[in-house]
Amino acid sequence: QVQLVESGGGLVQPGGSLRLSCAASGISFSRYTMAWYRQAPGNQRELVATITSGDSTDYADAVKGRFTISRDNAKNTVYLQMSSLKPEDTAVYYCNADRYLFGSRVTYWGQGTQVTVSS
Repeated sequence: QVQLVESGGGLVQPGGSLRLSCAASGISFSRYTMAWYRQAPGNQRELVATITSGDSTDYADAVKGRFTISRDNAKNTVYLQMSSLKPEDTAVYYCNADRYLFGSRVTYWGQGTQVTVSS
């Protein structure tokens, strides 16, 4: 059974920092591209950051220079270090695992963790 379990969300003041974690089980973690998405109320889910199996990273323009995605294949865990947080970063953050297997796309989602940036 595949599970992606996020943790680390919470309430933080503007300018503060948080680190999100996503622990994966039931998949060959090192072979997946891992990503963080977020969804604010009334908005579509949007891609925040990705890290490939080869450790290449990419970021949405809105978070470049403030967020850092990383992975620890020994722990089957992906992280999102968020700094200089803004109220507009408030959203539910979702972990995603994605790869192509035998020509078919395989993707899994976590249940999400709430991040609220407010004074």
